[in-house]
Amino acid sequence: MTESVQDPLSKRRLKAWIRLLNVTRQAENQLREFLRVNHETTLPRFDVMAALWRRRDGLTMSELSRALLVSNGNATAVVDRLEREGFVLRTPVANDRRTVRATLTEAGMVAFESMASAHEREVNTLFERLDADDLDQLRAILQKALARED
Repeated sequence: MTESVQDPLSKRRLKAWIRLLNVTRQAENQLREFLRVNHETTLPRFDVMAALWRRRDGLTMSELSRALLVSNGNATAVVDRLEREGFVLRTPVANDRRTVRATLTEAGMVAFESMASAHEREVNTLFERLDADDLDQLRAILQKALARED
């Protein structure tokens, strides 16, 4: 506690963190509900599909879990469901039988691209009060917040 007394900005930084966390949680909750109601899907499924869409050649399950910051088990459970629905294909990696690569199928690509467009419109609506200058300032602030001097 001594450090916060010595740093006059400590409480303000804590309040900024809490505000940032609240905005993030509110937006995430609205997006979860939007995906559930409008696309009968979940945010984790959307995130897996987005990661696979970005990497058209696919990702191993370990790469996928690292990219999404989730456990291998969580990634596997989501991929299992997407595979059953025909949206993801798993293929063994040629030189390592224990490793599989997940890729979006054509149906997965079509489904994701439809969801992604709607998701972008929903995010745009959530943050429509922010103009171009606000967005530039927010980006600069967020980049500065965790920048480290090497």
